[in-house]
Amino acid sequence: MTLYVVNVNIVRMTIWTISIQNSNIPLYKQLANGIEQDIFSGKLQPGDKLPTHRDLADSLAIHVTTVTRGYKEAERRGLIAATVGRGTYISSDAGANTPMVSHEPHAPGMIELGLVNPLYYLDPNLGEGLKKLCRSRDISRLMHYSDPSGLPEHRAIGAKWANQFNLEVSADSIMVCSGAQHALTCILSGLFLPGERIATDSLTYPGVKTLASMLGLRLVPVEMDDSGMSAESLDRICRREQIKGLYLMPGVQNPTTTTVSRSRRDDLAQLIRKHKLISIEDDAYDLTRPGVTPPIASLVPDRGIYIAGISKALAAGLRVAFMVIPKQYRRPVREAILNTTWMTPPLNVEIVSMWIKEGLADNVIQLKRKEAGKRFSLASEILCDYNFTGIDTGFFIWLSLPPPWSGLKFEKRMRALGVNVFGAEKFTVGDAPAPAAARISLTGAKSIEELTIGLKMIQRVLDGEPQEDFPVTM
Repeated sequence: MTLYVVNVNIVRMTIWTISIQNSNIPLYKQLANGIEQDIFSGKLQPGDKLPTHRDLADSLAIHVTTVTRGYKEAERRGLIAATVGRGTYISSDAGANTPMVSHEPHAPGMIELGLVNPLYYLDPNLGEGLKKLCRSRDISRLMHYSDPSGLPEHRAIGAKWANQFNLEVSADSIMVCSGAQHALTCILSGLFLPGERIATDSLTYPGVKTLASMLGLRLVPVEMDDSGMSAESLDRICRREQIKGLYLMPGVQNPTTTTVSRSRRDDLAQLIRKHKLISIEDDAYDLTRPGVTPPIASLVPDRGIYIAGISKALAAGLRVAFMVIPKQYRRPVREAILNTTWMTPPLNVEIVSMWIKEGLADNVIQLKRKEAGKRFSLASEILCDYNFTGIDTGFFIWLSLPPPWSGLKFEKRMRALGVNVFGAEKFTVGDAPAPAAARISLTGAKSIEELTIGLKMIQRVLDGEPQEDFPVTM
């Protein structure tokens, strides 16, 4: 067996050693495996710069195409990010647990301040809804195969729901999906090919990160400021790289809670037209704030797709979302719906439609805003010595962490103490730097009492109180 060892200087002024062996494992996979192993061992850190394809190929005495293939495999795994003109870097979220939901059960007594739940106990009474539905005429029709886009009457209700987001559309523009994540899946799989690039905020919803990775799509981070995505940065990236799409959450941005101003939306809409982008607008939390700014989709109706979700407002378990989609994109997205679920169950959509028609959905939104307001006030009181952003009726806050904390270290410490939070690394895209911050859910805790305990534990950790003084469970 022959062993090749190469030492390469990287940005942190440390030495990176990679070993390639004669084995049945292809060289490019050995390269990707070596990067992965060194990330998880701590030899490579987020933000470290890797050697160029040519330099590494020369050092290893292998063909440059092998290095290119190995880097692509590492990028597919979410380990590295390549930026035109800058080079290849270890991804900011490398080593972080990106998915929002772990399939492993929480430890007994774990306080949930990571996941943003929609305050289930304020949802409409499903039993009453089913009883009322059973008294209606011919509900057996809801058990039949139907148009993948949704029944006409359901699409009409979807248009009414889109009006909640200040988007005036007709039923023809609506497609029904099985939740916002399914809508994203159909959009990305139906309109994009593997390898194509989608620009997004440098901090964004982890569900779009994992979905893009699964489909072989590349997310390109765009700089942000206090007003949201930077139009100047987006324009520069679109001129530098071949960007096909744009993913945005301008109402209540996840995780920073930023609301993009009307003037910034105008600037972004102009760039969407200029660079012929497919705009994907996902405002899952927009209804948590009073007053809605017209969506970017209303400014670019021929290029803007809007996901008008239901889950954060009511009935997450019914898995219903309405999607506003321009005519030119409907056929491939409709086929994606057909190929993934055939159709969203009409029975589920009928229940949601009934609640919307009756005005019950509006009442539930108001109740949830009121409860979220109480929780926000509690967070403002307990964390008054620390900086965070949020909306006073919002479901989460974005907490800035004092030195020496990073988001990942803070997440691990809090979890060890029985409180689940999400560090900034979970939301960071590509090689964008991860700020020292964490997203704190205000609605994940089952009660105000549980939320109080979790927030006070966060306060004590940030205050620097000794770990042994903490209860591990409630």
